[in-house]
Amino acid sequence: MADPKGFLKTRRETPASRPVFLRLKDWREVYEENSTAEFLAGKGQDQASRCMDCGIPFCHQGCPLGNLVPEWNTLVWRDDWKAAAERLHATNNFPEFTGTLCPAPCESACVLGINDDPVSIKRIEISIIDRAFQEGWVTPRPPSVKTGKKVAVVGSGPAGLAAAQQLTRAGHDVVVYERADAIGGLLRYGIPEFKMEKFRLDRRLAQMRAEGTTFVTGVDVGEDITVERLRADHDAVVLAGGATAWRDLPAPGRELNGVHQAMEYLPGANRVAAGALAEPPITAAGKHVVVIGGGDTGADCVGTAHRQGAASVTQLEIMPRPSDTRTDAHPWPTFPMLYKVTSAHEEGGERVYAVSTTEFVGDDQGDLRAVRITEVVNEGGKFVPVPGTERDLPAQLVTLAMGFVGPDKGALLDDLGVDLDPRGNVARGADYQTNVPGVFSAGDMGRGQSLIVWAIAEGRSAAAGVDAYLTGRSVLPRPIEPTDRPLV
Repeated sequence: MADPKGFLKTRRETPASRPVFLRLKDWREVYEENSTAEFLAGKGQDQASRCMDCGIPFCHQGCPLGNLVPEWNTLVWRDDWKAAAERLHATNNFPEFTGTLCPAPCESACVLGINDDPVSIKRIEISIIDRAFQEGWVTPRPPSVKTGKKVAVVGSGPAGLAAAQQLTRAGHDVVVYERADAIGGLLRYGIPEFKMEKFRLDRRLAQMRAEGTTFVTGVDVGEDITVERLRADHDAVVLAGGATAWRDLPAPGRELNGVHQAMEYLPGANRVAAGALAEPPITAAGKHVVVIGGGDTGADCVGTAHRQGAASVTQLEIMPRPSDTRTDAHPWPTFPMLYKVTSAHEEGGERVYAVSTTEFVGDDQGDLRAVRITEVVNEGGKFVPVPGTERDLPAQLVTLAMGFVGPDKGALLDDLGVDLDPRGNVARGADYQTNVPGVFSAGDMGRGQSLIVWAIAEGRSAAAGVDAYLTGRSVLPRPIEPTDRPLV
């Protein structure tokens, strides 16, 4: 245990955010540098002292990776940051990704959270890994023995990267294929810089390259490389392409200029932030913006629109407004569906709940001018319009952020001949292997749309399955089984 009275003496804190008017001028992460430095200098130790080192640490159950939270909290409190980083890396390849992007189901499962504010686990996690990189403790870990086996990983999101790093360290020759022009998947072009600056991704890729992982960009496997060649050149294949088939909204007027999917909108903004483009292909500048979808992707669109100078931003959600506190439907230690105010929401705009979009309204030139909405109520699982509540919202740009319905169906999956489950995801067995011998599936492509922490856990688990297939046995960890369902 850290400090037996730590949770009594110290209140929960997280770093302060920069003022809104300042952070809207750039794409950097929102936290104050001085406040973040305070966590590295001493405040992180104070926060770690709140951990009670419970007899049954439910934070382990809340985290799919089984992160050793009480252990690295105690080590931080003792000012042994290097050992804390080692314990952090024992279960998680990329704590800098989860420390910035994960909604922290571990904190929802924290025992202290039953009647107090939970330990600020996520902030301690990112402080540990930032300190580790600053001190030079994160170094390449190339294998001491090579197996001579070749593995192709298709997709470079968190699941693919986790699988690739584990398999490289196991001694296999790993090639990661990415159809975009840079490695990272949605980490690169879907997640805005203000949520995770890309130096965090780039420094980890540098480590992986030094360990021996090969990255190939601009290649759409199944189109640019045939499945026959892929199978012939590699002893195993890991499908980690994510759930990239977005959910559409086929309302009247969907074809109007100005109606776009979120993943058509966000990548251009990321390219501008990275200096690859001078202007985004789709911009919110001076426009009334409506974001349809109340989740994290919708919030990313809200924050991006603010930084591009939108005239107004309105986010729509068909579900009712969530509760501010836990309800009986989400008892501790499950992840509760609560009203959440992200950094993007702090920056302005309006959120409208329990409404449905009935039409996109255009002008004579075919350009979007408004979104027609109506209030709805849930009756027997169906959303029923409330008579007399229809109204128009002015809009010149709409982004559809309603989630994803599974992997892209195309030449890769068709030519491989992999089976799909009833939800349209790539089916796999207990070892993450599909019905095609030597072909495995990890992350959202097999699980469906989920969280980054589940993607990393699946990548690590699938790597163990691949390693056992290639060598007869594996000592690589398997954090989860493919039949597990997420808590969130």
